[in-house]
Amino acid sequence: MDFKIGVLSDGFKLPPKEALRKAAELGADGVQVYAVRDKVSPATPKEERLDFVRYVDSLGLKISALCGDTGRGFTNPDLNPETIQISKDIVDLAVDLNTRIVTTHIGKVPDDRANPTYDIMLEACREIADYAAKREVTFAVETGPEKAVLLKQFLDEVDSPGLGVNLDPANLYMCSADDPVAAVHTLAKYIVHTHAKDGIRLPELREDGRQKWLEVPLGEGGVPWPEYLAALQSIGYKSFLTIEREVGPDPAADISKAISFLKGFIG
Repeated sequence: MDFKIGVLSDGFKLPPKEALRKAAELGADGVQVYAVRDKVSPATPKEERLDFVRYVDSLGLKISALCGDTGRGFTNPDLNPETIQISKDIVDLAVDLNTRIVTTHIGKVPDDRANPTYDIMLEACREIADYAAKREVTFAVETGPEKAVLLKQFLDEVDSPGLGVNLDPANLYMCSADDPVAAVHTLAKYIVHTHAKDGIRLPELREDGRQKWLEVPLGEGGVPWPEYLAALQSIGYKSFLTIEREVGPDPAADISKAISFLKGFIG
């Protein structure tokens, strides 16, 4: 299997340079960098951006993608103008950092096409995607809030070469009770980046009626890794499996185990 292993650097809970060094020490091929709270952001001066790239290069790493998640999504028309501009600024930052992918959560796509929020999200994502395409960057929507079939419908309707998918199999399994293997085939033409994360669904329900879930170390949850990775291989995906570990008392240990787990499949 011709995949690269990445790490979401924020997961180490270390200062930025220490996190990058740790990723290299553990044998990762690359890192995904938060563009809103790591060493670099849209406010970072040009020379500091270049210094950051040089440091990443010195460690033998590649920046697999930027995480441009503002925590807002694009469901609020009053906030969207500012959020869209921030997203465009992060696209520009990606170009300076020699990566062509920006991932983010856009908010939940409504099940009902007639819901006014659908068109609000559509307009915002199309504007960002068209801007990203001009800069030869892909604005990649992270999976999870909705099932893959609904997300594909939305992406098809946006109809922009600058829009893609950051496929997170655990989010699909945990949050929307979707099949991550089937999702690979559903979203095949849009997948430009993936997260390697695992989790379980809990029997209780949240106040909004959705199922509770728990993130767990890679290989200990409900993601069917052999079938999932085989599906990625079958569609010709050859890029990063970026480990995202958001919880746990020893994230570095869990990330190290995750790297070993993935190498057991890809060599």
